[in-house]
Amino acid sequence: MVNRSAQNNGGGHIGVVVASASAVRRAGLEAMVKSAPSLELIGSIQGTQTAAVRALELRADVVLADLEKPSSLPIPGPLAVAAVVLVDNPEPGWTAQALRSGVKAILPRDAGAEDMIPAVIAAYTGFVYLDPACARDLAQQVRAPLPPSGPASEHLTPRELEVLGMLAEGLGNREIAGRLGVSDHTVKFHISSILEKLGAATRTEAVTLGLRLGLILL
Repeated sequence: MVNRSAQNNGGGHIGVVVASASAVRRAGLEAMVKSAPSLELIGSIQGTQTAAVRALELRADVVLADLEKPSSLPIPGPLAVAAVVLVDNPEPGWTAQALRSGVKAILPRDAGAEDMIPAVIAAYTGFVYLDPACARDLAQQVRAPLPPSGPASEHLTPRELEVLGMLAEGLGNREIAGRLGVSDHTVKFHISSILEKLGAATRTEAVTLGLRLGLILL
């Protein structure tokens, strides 16, 4: 990852891009970044759907994304830029997927600078920084016994069952997105969640398990 600030001015600052759908929230995050001697604000983005891509284009070190809901930041695959996300009450499954995709820090949206600044620094240096409640929920899920395979349909949302059925039809991401009227990123997020919940490594395995469990019919 290119450290844009260190390369351009020798200051060694961590280049940060902030992203939020709220102008008020963005202004607050911008002020927080500007107040930290070790950070440098190099961009501000309205919305978060393309935050990771735009941060990479701006050669940022870290993207600080304020999410109204977890799906506001698509994370279907590895992120090219370290991400710190502010989100309230994320599900443990989403948290696990986010961490696997490269998110380095997860904090509640009301977190203060005393948490956000260390989180950005930790993300830049490759460490994970989690809100205690988020870490506790994730740990409880890891310790919990696996649910029996029979009632798996209770763990897939209606939309995930719909997507699973379309996978069984052999539809690609773009075709599924067109049928549902959503973005390709959203489809990828649903598929990642389906694979995780079913314990499948591939789409084919997910479809096979779905058929075996009676979640889809051909």
